Order: sequence, then C-alpha cells, then structure tokens
Amino acid sequence: MKIWIDADAAPQDVKQIVFRAAKRLDVETILVANRPLDVPPALTMVRSVVVRDGADQADRYIEMHSERHDIAITADLPLAGLLVEKGVFVIDPRGDEYSPNTIASRLSMRNFMDDLRGEGMVVGRTSPYGDADKKAFAATFDRLLTKALRIASK
Repeated sequence: MKIWIDADAAPQDVKQIVFRAAKRLDVETILVANRPLDVPPALTMVRSVVVRDGADQADRYIEMHSERHDIAITADLPLAGLLVEKGVFVIDPRGDEYSPNTIASRLSMRNFMDDLRGEGMVVGRTSPYGDADKKAFAATFDRLLTKALRIASK
C-alpha cells in the first residue's frame, strides 16, 4: 500500500499531515509533480517524482503506477474518477472522499461548471484553504489510511 500525492497544487498542510503519518507508520509516500519538490531528508519513506512538463503528466503517472487499495490525494476530478475505477482510495485536500457512489455526480457537476465558464457566465470561486479544510482532510485521511492498512495486512 502506498500514498500518492498529486503534489503540484497540494497545500503544504496536507503534505505535512501525510508526512507525519508516513513517518509514524513507515508507509511509502510518493509526491508527483512537474517540478522538483523538497522532501525532508529524514523521511526516507517519502520520495518525489518529477514528470515532464505538460498537461496531466502527473495524473498519468499516478494513474499508471497506483494500485488497488493505495491512497491518492488529488483535487483533479478526472484523475479521481480513473483512480476510483482502479479501486484506489481517493481524497481531495479539503477532506472529501471520492468513491464509486459519488464520483459520477462530482464529474457531472465539474463538467457543468466548465460549460458555464466556457459560456462566460460568472461562477463562484473556491474559498481559500483554511483550518476547517485541514481538519476535514485529517479526519478523512486517517479513516482511509486505517482502512487501507487493515486491507494490506490481510
């Protein structure tokens, strides 16, 4: 079982929560981005993968290398959809879990909002990442990590 972070836009708070859990539980964690990222040298179970520049290269890497019952952290809904199909546990940085029961409606809403933006209609913006988001992420991440570790130990 591995933890994957779509790291180009992941908030630092999310990375810190994952790093603490990875260290405590000695779980391999991979940050994937199209630029070099700093990984604390003491965290030998955490590594960074740099993919070439280009749209969705990090997404493709995560989709190709992740496995059933891994955990992935991403705000990218199309990537989340692909990963959920593979049986990966997927969570966004604000603590929402993407699952087979929720991903279709989330993708549909995303496509609808993209259409509205394409028509030039003003669409609300996402609020800044805050303490409530961090707390929600930590709670969902802990629940999914516990579930993934339980499955991996069988």
